Parts: sequence; C-alpha cells; structure tokens
Amino acid sequence: MTGTPRVTGMTGMTQSRQKPAGKPAGKAASSRRTVPKHGSKQRNPRGGLGATIARRLARGYPQAGCSLDFGSPFQLLIATILSAQCTDKRVNIVTGPLFARWPTAAAMALAHQAEVETMVRSTGFFRSKAKNIRGCCAALVERHEGEVPRSLDDLVRLPGVGRKTANVVLGSGFGMGVGVVVDTHVGRISRRLGLTRHADAVRVERDLMAVLPPTQWIAFSHRLIGHGRTVCTARRPRCAECLLADICPRVGVKPVPPKPSPRGMRRLKTD
Repeated sequence: MTGTPRVTGMTGMTQSRQKPAGKPAGKAASSRRTVPKHGSKQRNPRGGLGATIARRLARGYPQAGCSLDFGSPFQLLIATILSAQCTDKRVNIVTGPLFARWPTAAAMALAHQAEVETMVRSTGFFRSKAKNIRGCCAALVERHEGEVPRSLDDLVRLPGVGRKTANVVLGSGFGMGVGVVVDTHVGRISRRLGLTRHADAVRVERDLMAVLPPTQWIAFSHRLIGHGRTVCTARRPRCAECLLADICPRVGVKPVPPKPSPRGMRRLKTD
C-alpha cells in the first residue's frame, strides 16, 4: 500500500502522521533514480568508449574488409577453416587451386584425404585441416543439401567450425551481424584499449558486443585487424601515429626507454 504512514496506539486507534509538504522523498526514492534503466548505456561505462573507438576506426579504415578471397559463402567457410594459424595471404594462394579442383561441398566431401592434404599442406596443420574441411563438406551435404546454413548454431555444429569461423561466414558471407569476430589482433588490442580484461575469445566477444553498437559488429573486427597490422603492433606499437592515442589506456604496453643522446654516449665512452 502507498500513502502516509499510520501509527497504532495501545487503544487500537490509529493516527495519521503527515509529512511536511515540499520536502524531497526519502533515501529509497533517491536511490531508485540512480539505477539506470534496462538497456541504458549507463549500465556499462565502457559503452561510450566503445562507440568512440568504432567511429574513429571507421574514419581511419573506411575500406577495411575481409582479406580472404572468396566467391561464395561456401568458399569463405573453407578458407576461414584453413586460415587457423596461417596468414590470409597464404590461404588465398592455396584456395584458388583447391576450389578449381573441388568447386562444391559435394565434390570436396568425396575427395581423398591424401590429395586434400597435399593441396593444403602449406597452410600448416594440413592433416587436421584436410580432415575438417572434408568432414565439414560431408555435413553440409547430409544436413543442409550442400548449402552453408545462415544460423550460428548450425554452423558451429559443423566439423572444424567454431564461433570465430561462424561469425566470419555470417558477417562477411551473408552480411549478418550476429557477433564479433575475435582473432589474435582483436583480442590483443581490445585488452590494450581496456574494452575487456579476458583472454578467452568467447568472453572477449561478449564484452565487445556489450560496448559496441550492433551496426558495427561486422566492420569493427576488420578495422581493428587492419589497425593491429599497421599501427598497434604486438611488440612495438606506434602510439605516436595512433588515431586512438588520446583515449587509449595502453594496458600492458611497456614504455619505450628514450634513446641516449650522442653527447651522453661520448661521455660513457670516455669514462
């Protein structure tokens, strides 16, 4: 019930105790005003930082996109599986002849293991990769009539496919922003920027989804990967050239010691 509090005496009669008019509500009422509404940006103080980073990266890398060559979601799926622990440049060299030899999931599912291994050997871990892409193609034929599904749950059930690969296919292959692709660059730079403290890719993705506008989920990863390759490198980040330098907390970045002056070097030699 709401209204004025009532005091009951020993006789059982009740009295109303009126509050003075014009005084502010009590502590409980004021505390309710400080609680952000559901879905409000106040719920995550990093939300503003995430949106700012996304805007700046969009200005700095407007043409960033998937660096794997593909002509269909199927080709992108196979190329992404092969890209594990391998450069995209090397994968692009391999996938041309690979898709010319086996252009469809049905054809690749019937390929011999040894022949596929030979084709993908230069990408590393070639035995497991050959097994995975053959198994993935067989599952596509058996479960999806040879077509790549448009569902994250269906994709991660395919052999050799995890959340990263599924997000790449959905985002770059179908234009569906279901999640954020987290590779080595994205995880490393997100921690450096203070957007996450986790090393696990799934937790990093969850943190990024909480602070980034959903419209940026696809492009953000491509832009951050480009930034990581050109400016925010792992060992010696070029902070002086970084478009995020004024808002980056540089988590884990060791300060670069200043170079000794030539005059100081001469004194060292003469001492």
